[in-house]
Amino acid sequence: MRTVKEISDLTGISVRTLHYYDEIGLLAPTEKSDAGYRLYDDKALETLQQILFFREFDIPLKEIKAVIENPALDKNQILLMQRKMLTMKKERMERLIASIDNILKGEKKMDFEVFSKTELEGMADDMIANMNEAQKTTLIEKFGSVGEWRKEFLKKASSEEAQRSFEIVVGWYGSKEKTLEAMKEDREPGNSELFTAYQKRFKAVLEKTAAKKGCDVNSFEVKELIGEYDFLSKQMYRMDDVTKMMLEYAKACREKPEIAKMLDDVYGEGMAEFFGRALEAFYRRG
Repeated sequence: MRTVKEISDLTGISVRTLHYYDEIGLLAPTEKSDAGYRLYDDKALETLQQILFFREFDIPLKEIKAVIENPALDKNQILLMQRKMLTMKKERMERLIASIDNILKGEKKMDFEVFSKTELEGMADDMIANMNEAQKTTLIEKFGSVGEWRKEFLKKASSEEAQRSFEIVVGWYGSKEKTLEAMKEDREPGNSELFTAYQKRFKAVLEKTAAKKGCDVNSFEVKELIGEYDFLSKQMYRMDDVTKMMLEYAKACREKPEIAKMLDDVYGEGMAEFFGRALEAFYRRG
């Protein structure tokens, strides 16, 4: 057994933080001494290590608690989850370094044609390769064959409207290379289940945000929810900073009727306007 002080010295976590983790039920001591001092065994130390891994990604303590307490997740599943998150972070850092290197080399900005014909063909081929049979059947029913769908995709993706949309997305990611890599990762087998999981979490955050309609968008409770939305967006889109994308979405929520209707229909009248203001308040801080 180790005391709070010993755990603090071993991990670098303050005694006060360990006391707080106990108070919120995130990391309870294994037992207490006759004098009332907190004591921790090796299993508790392992749990603390898992908590610290998640904190590296600024995940809210409530979410960490939910993951650790989830009976469907065993120790190896949590470690695999953390390993994937660390790998993604490492890859993002490598992409950022490569982007800075390109700037230092004085590489020119992209031309209007954001993605070339060859790159678009690669996108189409990747999507086809990762489609399941049900998805292929749907395309065949609508276009006659997968090949015809591919032609239609390339035609639309080559249009000026599509290229301008690509230009916006590239601006979010910071470079064409990072955008292509993120898009390719999204199409990898198994990522559809991950996407579904993210969608459920987004929906939960939006439902909680809708319940705060009428509150001050600068209040802690509203900003905490938008902070959670920010974290999910960074993870899902594999971006280090989603400020530009979120501010554009905020504007769309308040100015585009189709977006407003979609949000209001699902989350109640006034949700689009409120959510747009909440996003602006969060991302225009400072």
